[in-house]
Amino acid sequence: MHHFDEIFSIAAKRHGGHDALDQKLSKPKTIDELAALPDDRWLAIITKCIFQAGFNWKVIEAKWDGFEAAFDGFDVGRCAFMDDEKFDSLLQDTRIVRNGTKIATVRDNAAFLLELRQEGGAGKVLGGWPSTDFIGLLTMLGKRGSRLGGASAQYAMRFAGRDSFILSQDVTARLIAEGVVDKAPTSKKAMTAVQDAFNVWMDQSGRSLTEISRVLAMSV
Repeated sequence: MHHFDEIFSIAAKRHGGHDALDQKLSKPKTIDELAALPDDRWLAIITKCIFQAGFNWKVIEAKWDGFEAAFDGFDVGRCAFMDDEKFDSLLQDTRIVRNGTKIATVRDNAAFLLELRQEGGAGKVLGGWPSTDFIGLLTMLGKRGSRLGGASAQYAMRFAGRDSFILSQDVTARLIAEGVVDKAPTSKKAMTAVQDAFNVWMDQSGRSLTEISRVLAMSV
């Protein structure tokens, strides 16, 4: 496995040099900033990522104002206690993508966020989870959230601004080239190997998961 500085240099050659590459890297939000993110925004971000999965992202983005209105601004209490009448009306609501399974996740994930209030709140739990155990956070989201396995949880955490990696095709290709995994990681063993590699690169570089993930993607 290459030292992170070597991977950074590979990416820099592809993207106009070290300074140019640095300018393309965004840093995650601080723990305090994430703690201040309201529950309705966590639910909105999670919902957008779930609806984008398998759909054209531009379609979801174009309808997003409609989603906000249809789901009452993603008020967690109102969404968690959505009754059958409201659910049925959403199935006919042209302001949103009328996918019943995904609509149901709004209610389920709102209930999940209410549970997190008993543990300190979504901002504290999701935002404060150690980056050195990001796979632990993904596992928890997959078990307790609705349709938050795989890439949807990774994208939701990235779009919320918390430190994260996304196992995109390019990131996975670099991980394979580095001998970390031999195919797209799905097993617990493979995901542990991925986390271990990111932890080494964080130690070597002092950079976040978010920055490292972007550099890996741009090195391919």
